[in-house]
Amino acid sequence: MSLPGTETTDSSIQDSPRTGARDGVQRRTNVRWKLFILLLILVTVNYLDRGSISVALPIIQKDFHLPPELVGLLLSAFFWTYALMQIPVGWLIDKFGPRKIITASCFGWGAATAASGLAGGFLSMFIARLGIGVTEAGVMPSGGKLNAIWMHSKERGRGATILDAGAPLGAGVGGLVIAGLIAATGSWRWSFIIAGAATVLMGLAVYWYVRDTPRQHPGVNEAEAAYIEASHAAEDAAAERAGSRGRRGLLPYLKFRSFWAMCLGWLGFNGVFYGLLTWGPLYLSEAKHFNLSTIGWSTFVIFGAGFVGEILGGTLADKWISRGASANKVMRTLLGTSSVIVVAGLVGVTLVADPLTAVVLLSVVLFFLRWVGLFWGVPATLGGRTNAGILGGAMNFSGNISGFVTPIVVGLIVGATGSFTWALLYFVGAAIIMGVSVLVLNYNKRLPV
Repeated sequence: MSLPGTETTDSSIQDSPRTGARDGVQRRTNVRWKLFILLLILVTVNYLDRGSISVALPIIQKDFHLPPELVGLLLSAFFWTYALMQIPVGWLIDKFGPRKIITASCFGWGAATAASGLAGGFLSMFIARLGIGVTEAGVMPSGGKLNAIWMHSKERGRGATILDAGAPLGAGVGGLVIAGLIAATGSWRWSFIIAGAATVLMGLAVYWYVRDTPRQHPGVNEAEAAYIEASHAAEDAAAERAGSRGRRGLLPYLKFRSFWAMCLGWLGFNGVFYGLLTWGPLYLSEAKHFNLSTIGWSTFVIFGAGFVGEILGGTLADKWISRGASANKVMRTLLGTSSVIVVAGLVGVTLVADPLTAVVLLSVVLFFLRWVGLFWGVPATLGGRTNAGILGGAMNFSGNISGFVTPIVVGLIVGATGSFTWALLYFVGAAIIMGVSVLVLNYNKRLPV
């Protein structure tokens, strides 16, 4: 197994005009890693756009005169359509390929983000957020599908976490970028318009570089393609022995415990992550009395810790598996440990009054929470490459139920109690659901459907 950015050789593959080989030994290209770095950047922009409203919320709330209940409704709007589109878009990815779907998503969500900067009040902003939810829906399931197609089985832990690490990175960088744009332009509206234009440019980059299979990419040589395909062949042989029968719909998977554990684990994970993403900046503003600049830097530190944790989690998982450990041992140990620390950290946040200590604890929570980004390798494990799109869509649909429920529930809690304490305890409950799910899921075999 090689690390990203390294090159290995395969003496069994002979020189050819496409390979750039020397002395009959071909050096394997690393296009798959470059592709996933591009996806990391894309998901970073995705979460920057998605979380921009949270950073600007203290200003928007004053401009639109919104009570906490309407703030929660506005924060949830994105997730309504985003969740509802997950299963349909997963089917489209399996049918038409991830490249077309992910490119269309970029163009659509860039336009919708720019439109949100033109909102005149609660209703028009709510509609714009619904539009962003529809158009962003294809990004993460497409990434899960590309992980199944492009990555060797021993590299999918890193592939999954590189892809998903854009979420905390975008949330962290987004705090600084949006706060900086607001300061530079004097308007939260222009910050949204500029972010939307950047997203359209990302769509052009994705269409130029991404391909649905390694063989279609002009930069992939025979050694890299053969390396990936050898892993696929071994998985396909194992699937045949297990009775897996190619492309299937979603219904056959509903009878399996691991399917439901995948969905509930992602639901619990997003109950914590989306809660902190949507309400975190306002929590820092109202409960800890941070100004806009301090909110931006604190958000960067908290979610930046999540980015580092996610990359580390993927690397640990792949290295441990490559040394012969079973997937169940690796995933249950890493994700079970992370769940315990997340629960303890969230309980700690409810008990401390010092703002700096709260930021430190939230950084620890995000560092270990994001290890669960390894779940983006689970759809390929349970359904293989052929069904990774529909299973990834089902998983993300479940997770984004938390997306639209959590902001509303937190808004109601804060409105009723005038405090964030019970909201934080709601996050603790979501983390417990996540912890139970990661321990009962079977990561060792494909489901026999």
